Amino acid sequence: MISALNRLVDLVEQHLGAEFDLDGLARELGTTGYHLRRMFSSLAGMPLSEYVRRRRMTVAAADVILGEHDLLSIAVRHGYGSTEAFGRAFRAVHGAGPSDVRRDGGPLRTQPQLRFRLTVEGNIPMDTRILDRPAFRLLGHATRVPLIHHGVNPHIQQHITALPQAEHQRLKTLGNTEPDGLLQVCDDLDPDNTEGSELTYLHGVAVSPDTPAPDDLDGIEVPAGRWAVFRTTGPYPQTLQTTWAATATEWFPGNPWRLRPGPSIVTILDRADDFSTATCELWLPVEPG
Repeated sequence: MISALNRLVDLVEQHLGAEFDLDGLARELGTTGYHLRRMFSSLAGMPLSEYVRRRRMTVAAADVILGEHDLLSIAVRHGYGSTEAFGRAFRAVHGAGPSDVRRDGGPLRTQPQLRFRLTVEGNIPMDTRILDRPAFRLLGHATRVPLIHHGVNPHIQQHITALPQAEHQRLKTLGNTEPDGLLQVCDDLDPDNTEGSELTYLHGVAVSPDTPAPDDLDGIEVPAGRWAVFRTTGPYPQTLQTTWAATATEWFPGNPWRLRPGPSIVTILDRADDFSTATCELWLPVEPG
């Protein structure tokens, strides 16, 4: 995976002024564009699209300061159809417009070219199992919420607490297959994993495909496939979020699996009364890498 990400960085450099074939590179490397984008954002700390924009504007800044070409020519060279679009992207990265930077020589906020390297981590074993599961259905109450990487997501918390206590019990009685219990389901995520991007959150249970679905519940059909299941115990939600991040930085680079499209599922196996600590399982859809 480290080699694949560095190939991706090289591809970005070769096509800073144009679109590039991410899926073609992924096929050449024996993986998928979906997995490459998810791993890039997790390890780089920014979406691939944001890195491309920063690198374009870093290189463009040199053209602006040299002053050998007009701004429209520079905009087109770097993949923009107008000076207005180029100016917005330039200002978003550098904090000043191209004309100001050409006059004053700055300010500039440069993005160095990334290079991924393997570091020795993984000194804490990850409690993982791989399951091959038939198709199932997720039933519950769904809403659209923004993605938040750290801490409790208040939008999800508000969605859950708005449900009557009797509804939680009703959902529990409907569940009849793994993953067991009440589930926290995230679906339709931005592959770049951009903080603030919207996802579908469902509070519900897993049922067999032939289970009748009440009209007042939302559903997500989950096809047959393999799942990597990570068990976590500790402060909630910090331990769960740390493990989620470690799947990208430690587990996937060291195992012959890759993410496939599908929902991410968390089930709470046990918890303190005040929810300060919990034992959870994180279910991620995977396929051979």
